[in-house]
Amino acid sequence: MDLNLDEDDLNICVQCGLCLPFCPTFRVTGEESKSPRGRIALMREVQLNDAPVTDEVIESFTTCVQCRGCEPACPSSVPYGHLMEQARETLADQHKITPLWQRLAFRPLSNPRLLQLGTRALAVAQRAHLVPSRLGLAELPSHQEPLEASGTDVYLFTGCVMDAWQRDVHRAGQRVVEAAGFGVTPTNEVAPCCGALHTHAGLGAEARTLAQRTIDALGTERPILVDSAGCGAAMKDYGHLLGTAEAQRFAAQVFDICEWLAQHMARLPEVEPLDLAVAIQDPCHLRHVQRVHEATRVVLEPFVRQLIELDDEGLCCGAGGAYSVTEPELAGLIRDRKVQSIHRANADLVASANPGCSMHLAAADVPTIHPMELVAKALTASARSASLRVPAPGPKLLQREP
Repeated sequence: MDLNLDEDDLNICVQCGLCLPFCPTFRVTGEESKSPRGRIALMREVQLNDAPVTDEVIESFTTCVQCRGCEPACPSSVPYGHLMEQARETLADQHKITPLWQRLAFRPLSNPRLLQLGTRALAVAQRAHLVPSRLGLAELPSHQEPLEASGTDVYLFTGCVMDAWQRDVHRAGQRVVEAAGFGVTPTNEVAPCCGALHTHAGLGAEARTLAQRTIDALGTERPILVDSAGCGAAMKDYGHLLGTAEAQRFAAQVFDICEWLAQHMARLPEVEPLDLAVAIQDPCHLRHVQRVHEATRVVLEPFVRQLIELDDEGLCCGAGGAYSVTEPELAGLIRDRKVQSIHRANADLVASANPGCSMHLAAADVPTIHPMELVAKALTASARSASLRVPAPGPKLLQREP
């Protein structure tokens, strides 16, 4: 069977095994077929030797979290993420993976009104205690105030699920960027979905349609700030996904919001840090794909008392977009390792720049917060403190001139 993989990319892998310690599914199972090396070996057998696509092969591919933690560890720079995406797309096109229920679940992502309607229904179900707590959903809003533009210096990409479920994160990000002196245009319904979840699920055609729709809506003239690590990684990869010069120009304008703010820290006001010890959980698509995770530390450092590094070398938390829904058992085992590392850190809060990670960790009773929310809280606390320090006018100032 032709998986439509580039044979040169397949042959880059020399099966050295240096990727194994950085693969979350291999770490929790010890199975070669659930490692990057093993999955690439199966890709070769299927594509080059016409091996059958058995249930075991499909399980090997579908249990990959697509965290791409193997890529920075690989001395040969194997493009594992792109290989896995293409293999899954070929299998999805033949309906061997990504069942109908999952395809239907993705449809509202590109329809803001339908997504908001579903969110309100889910919020009602939450209040009636019909939503299992193990899903880790924060209390969903039944109504949200829209985000208003304050200028045209930068776009703030709001996306789909995050905008419907965690709009307060966008609001905090906009507040911080404005505090640095920049006008912000939230994308809102103009660009409702980046296609990241579709790419992970092997729905390549849908992902390309959404990518082009996003490019057409936003253009390539100003920076596009993204506060969801998964969305940012997908949008920075539009050049590969679409293979056009326009897509490459667009991708060059995409920045993780901390990546962009780290270049403008001198423009943020100096404030009293929050009295918090904060552990940083790097989302995989920020650390392993965008590779700009250090910016989170640069941005947070002035605004909290202490930053704490986890001792697990950035291993995945198991969220993986929709992975925690499609592979709950493995996702739970992977999360257990992350939670143990968090407990060893003994922090007050965990900062995570990806909605999937924060919800997945919250389901294990880990208190999480987006870095932008922390910075916004520090700015707000400082502003309130300053207003309290303004002296009341004395009696002479209150007297009218005769």
